[in-house]
Amino acid sequence: MTADRPASKDLILLSHGEGGKRTRDLIEGVIARHFANPVLSPFLDSGLLGRIDGEIAFTADGHVVTPPFFPGGDIGRLAVCGTVNDLAVCGAKGIAISCGLVLEEGTPIETLDRALASMRAAADEADVLVACGDTKVVEKGKGDGIFISTAGVGVLVDGWRPAPDAVRPGDRIILTGTMGDHYVAVLIARQKLSLSAPVLSDMAPLGDMILPLLKQFGMAVRFMRDPTRGGVGVTLNEMASSTKTRFVLSEEFLPVRESVRGVCEILGFDPLYLANEGKALLIVAPEAAQDVLAALRRHPLGKEAAIVGEAQEGTPGVRMQTLAGGLRAVDYPAGDQLPRIC
Repeated sequence: MTADRPASKDLILLSHGEGGKRTRDLIEGVIARHFANPVLSPFLDSGLLGRIDGEIAFTADGHVVTPPFFPGGDIGRLAVCGTVNDLAVCGAKGIAISCGLVLEEGTPIETLDRALASMRAAADEADVLVACGDTKVVEKGKGDGIFISTAGVGVLVDGWRPAPDAVRPGDRIILTGTMGDHYVAVLIARQKLSLSAPVLSDMAPLGDMILPLLKQFGMAVRFMRDPTRGGVGVTLNEMASSTKTRFVLSEEFLPVRESVRGVCEILGFDPLYLANEGKALLIVAPEAAQDVLAALRRHPLGKEAAIVGEAQEGTPGVRMQTLAGGLRAVDYPAGDQLPRIC
């Protein structure tokens, strides 16, 4: 065996997906040992979670990223954070997630092992159980190494639920931190760019930061979303459509890390449309906005939180008050303006 030609026993083979001994060896020897728990370990056809008290939230997500490892994260951590954050912005504490793997023939088992170890660490951080899973293998050239699909179950906190119909003119828009960190980190890894100031993905489970706000401020927090694919610009347009409201951003208050801004200036990107994986957008009643902002800034993930705009009277959509004093539309991007990262 040479350094660049691993032995077949070190690679994902088609026979790993055929249901025989190799499938069992992969599941028990590689996958399940990362997620050993009383729900998963019996290897039933479903994870039996027991009785759950409270209103249930349920979400599903798919995770595809090239390369699978990048500054600040990897596909395993992404799978957990993406799932539990979708629950958190709906006011739910994650209880359990699934792990569906689609593996390409020839993928190093070490790659899978590393991604699953990261997934387990993120699940522990988010205090969520990996309760069930499935594994499929596709022929070489018909996948991209490793895909992870997830579903997540959570319970709503104190009965809070998103209330887009409650958004009113004067409500404030709060962004919990800087824009575009995740997108730029993945792009740097993919293109092998060299920067004097490193950019790390911001991916993180958000529940510990935003769920306590719901207990403290209740329905003064009207509506939340996490600005993943399409970034703040696309997510706010979706929120404007849901709330039938006009949102007006203030360019001077939009937080962007200088290293991210530099990449955007060189490549001609607008940070408004770059993905995050550890930020949230909140629409908050004006009388509670400063207190919510202060609470966010006390949390390590919210130190750079800012009030970036407000809801106003007018045709639903998103506008931005520019540094030059003008007002411009922030619309959905037309076509694929940016290279896809996931």
